[in-house]
This record gives sequence, structure tokens and C-alpha cells, in this order.
Amino acid sequence: MTKINVLKECKCFQESDFINNEEFDSKDEALLKAQHMVRYMNDEFCGKHNFTLREVGDELQIAVDMNETKSSGCCGGGHCS
Repeated sequence: MTKINVLKECKCFQESDFINNEEFDSKDEALLKAQHMVRYMNDEFCGKHNFTLREVGDELQIAVDMNETKSSGCCGGGHCS
């Protein structure tokens, strides 16, 4: 089993249809889903954060960092402080 773990849920993620800690029987299936999530979140969310994917053991982690090119501040998800 491979799990997709979004390390910090921003407000945009919480309001999306994505599921955190979703598990997949196939690592390939999980990787395709995680890549889709990262691409979608970077393209369609508010732009205040940058999402990156990394593999740690049997887990795919999506990290959430402040997007340095946006100066409007945090989205209010409670994870930027």
C-alpha cells in the first residue's frame, strides 16, 4: 500500500475534493494521482503556496511552502506561522 500525505493542509486544499492520506494498492497508481494533485494545486489553487512531491519509503509526501513570488500573505490555513 502506498499513501499520499499532504504535510500541511492549506485552506484551498481543505475546500477541494482531494483526500489527505489516501491509500492505493499500486505505487504507480498513487504516483499518478499525486503528480496530478501537485500539478492541479500549483495551477488552480490561489497561488500563495508552492506544492512539491517527494517519495519517502512507501509514502508520497506533498510539501506545502510559501510561494515567494506572491506578496499577498498567507491564505489563513494556520500553517504559515
